[in-house]
Amino acid sequence: MAVDISGRGARARERPPLRFAPIQQLRAHEYVAEQVQHHIALRLIGPGECLPSERELAATFGVGRPTVQHALRLLEAGRLVETRRGRNGGTFVAAPTSDAGALDDLMTRVLRQRPELEEVLIYRRVIEPQVAREAARLRRREDLAAMSRAIEAMSQPSSEPDYMRHDTEFHLSIAQATRNRFLIGAIEDVRLRLNDAMSLLPESDTWHRRLSGEHEAILEAIRSRDAGAAEQAMDLHVAASELSVRALLSAIRRRLRS
Repeated sequence: MAVDISGRGARARERPPLRFAPIQQLRAHEYVAEQVQHHIALRLIGPGECLPSERELAATFGVGRPTVQHALRLLEAGRLVETRRGRNGGTFVAAPTSDAGALDDLMTRVLRQRPELEEVLIYRRVIEPQVAREAARLRRREDLAAMSRAIEAMSQPSSEPDYMRHDTEFHLSIAQATRNRFLIGAIEDVRLRLNDAMSLLPESDTWHRRLSGEHEAILEAIRSRDAGAAEQAMDLHVAASELSVRALLSAIRRRLRS
């Protein structure tokens, strides 16, 4: 009779069972709700803005209207959207509360996220200039058009949330020019995690003019296919933004302590 002297059999018997988590596959209505929620979180659909009609959403996602209706009910239950009846009705993104208490809550939340924000700022400093470099190498005419539209829209915003929306569109259009889903996902993640802090940054013509100049420099480098210049212009932009966010965090800490 053969004897196993390797010990492999004993080790196999002693090894604890592997614990794999079951696959959680999203149902169609959950996927639709998740995609709409993602756009709201990125501020690509602003507070008070009407979502596309149920028919349009169904065509966009390739699902039936009952699936869209189920998704909208999920979003409404989460207080992300609200339904209005009547002639000018539809499904609208819920507007945040504008009282002082809500502002204090937002500042407290941002300050509580400071350790994560510190990591995100470093992550952005590393990744986004490289994304701009890759965009300069691979951009197409339609990518330049998307970047130009975003910059033009930022020059005539109807509100500060509207400005932030177009700012996000500009940065995402650069990522999309790379045609790399991982780089696109990275920039989306950065914007999602910084949006609360960036929404508290000062609103002024001076601030907007500075950003406009930085955006134009990035666009011109990408248009010229100058990868080095695109990387450098984005690096300067990200560094300036980082300084502003860090100054904001310090100001919030002083205010909440007073």
